[in-house]
Amino acid sequence: MKRWLTTALAMGCLTFGLAIEASAQGLPGFTIFGGPRRENQLGFRLDYGTSGHPRDRYRLRIPAEKMTFAVSQFSIDYPDYYNGEFDIELDPDDDPDDQPVEVRVRIDGRYESVPLEEVIWDEENHLIEIYPVEAIPAGYKVEIVFSNVRNPRFGGMYYFNCRVFSPGDVPLARYLGTWVLSINPS
Repeated sequence: MKRWLTTALAMGCLTFGLAIEASAQGLPGFTIFGGPRRENQLGFRLDYGTSGHPRDRYRLRIPAEKMTFAVSQFSIDYPDYYNGEFDIELDPDDDPDDQPVEVRVRIDGRYESVPLEEVIWDEENHLIEIYPVEAIPAGYKVEIVFSNVRNPRFGGMYYFNCRVFSPGDVPLARYLGTWVLSINPS
């Protein structure tokens, strides 16, 4: 009986460990203690998700259900202990698909890049602001893509919060949700 119980316990731990490893690089992850409520967690995908890889790509997704109004600005804040680096230099001569920061809107089953007016990375305040040329209409899935990201050196769990501004006279930030990013140590 002891042998069977030990084997079952070991298999359960192994299965649980593999499930956490498999879900660590995409969609809302598994949170044991704390963190945003489930309905506030946003989906994401990291191409590599390890601290040892020289460059990574973050695909931060916002479901259509959260996009209940037009958006003229995205504001993404992250914790002060995140010491990664972002490439935000937009080249006006490049195609919107070839930029280091992209905002993609899902139209007719595929994502289309939206031209961006400006991207500002405020390192002191741990904030990235993204300004599309035209407001993104309500009711569409959105994906924000950061390419050429240098991940934090030692990995960890990082909460990236998304707030948006609607076009109009009163600039009022609205909280859409949080991406809970997990960067694995190399």
